[in-house]
This record gives sequence, structure tokens and C-alpha cells, in this order.
Amino acid sequence: MIRSLSRPYVCRGGAPVVDRVDTAIFVRTYFMDCMKCSYCHDSCCQYGADVEGDVMPRVMAHAAAIEEYTGVPRDRWFRGATEVEWTADGEFPGGRQTRTRVEGDACVFRSRTARGCMLHSFALERGVDYHEIKPMVCSLFPVTFDYGLLHPSNEIEDRSLQCIDDGPSLYKGVRSEIEFYFGPDLVAELDALEDGRESPALRAMPT
Repeated sequence: MIRSLSRPYVCRGGAPVVDRVDTAIFVRTYFMDCMKCSYCHDSCCQYGADVEGDVMPRVMAHAAAIEEYTGVPRDRWFRGATEVEWTADGEFPGGRQTRTRVEGDACVFRSRTARGCMLHSFALERGVDYHEIKPMVCSLFPVTFDYGLLHPSNEIEDRSLQCIDDGPSLYKGVRSEIEFYFGPDLVAELDALEDGRESPALRAMPT
């Protein structure tokens, strides 16, 4: 069920803006604890990921160190043969997006020797906030956004995510990420919806 929120909530990067939520994020479940998973082999990384425009300068500020850490040269990181190819998209911070490349069977940043995203592990090891260099859609997965709607990712809808139906709700799994990007007021309203309560703001809205 699609529920309207009491007001639009703007992402800290200026976009996206969400004003509705699909309550399936409170009902659908997934394993969540990726580092304890022994069966999916990071299958959610097989398609690569959308990258918001304003993350690129932060990634490139660490480019030499990331190259050394990952063993992947920067000209193989993102879509585009000779330079990064961008698509104008007002739903992404920076007003544009590109995509990480897929090499072999997964995103170029997926570790081939351990588990998880090398951008994430690089940030943790270097004391960098991983939000600075990791794509937003990866941090929010398996919740995503489109045209103002916060909803389950496609891999939930088509049931291709291997760890579906095993663990906490999608919302509980990424609650802290939603709060990071959209703020505590949205999380408070979503908490109320998940608990079956109307937030004070919603109760005050005219009918």
C-alpha cells in the first residue's frame, strides 16, 4: 500500500525528495547481515550500481589510494570507454548519475578475495565515512526511491534477491541509512507507520 507522508523529505544532497512510502518496506524481509551470510556471494552486486553525481569528486580525491587498495585502475571504475558517461537525472544528488562497471560477474568494486564492497571496506580501514565514496543506492539497498516514492528495490519485487524472506524488515535493515540521508523526522514518521500509529503530523493534516 502506498501512503502519503506528512510532508516532502529532501535528501541531504538536495535530491531525491520523497513524499510517499510503499508500506511493503515494513513487511518484506531479508537476511541483512551480509558479513555473516555464507550463501549469496554478494549476488546483489552483480549488476553494478548507479552513482550520484556529487560522489564522484570525493571518490576521485582518493583515486590513487583506491587504485592501490582494489587493484583496479580508475579508467575501469565507471561507465564510459574513454571518460565517465553521465545521464542527467534530477533524482540524484548533483543532478546526474553514472554507473559502476560490471566485470566478469559483478560490480568492479565487489571484492573477489573477501566479502562485500571494496569502497566500503577501504573507507572503514582509512577512517573515512563510507557515505562519502559509496553510492547512495548501495547504502539504501534493498530500499530505493523513484519519483518521490520510497519502496522495495526491484530485486525484492521480482524475488531475485537470494536472502529474501529471512530476517528483519527492509526498513529495519536500512533504518539508519534512511536517517543519514533523509533525517530523523522521516525516520520518526516511518517508525509510526511501521508501528501502526499515525504520526502527529499526519493526524494534523486536513482530510
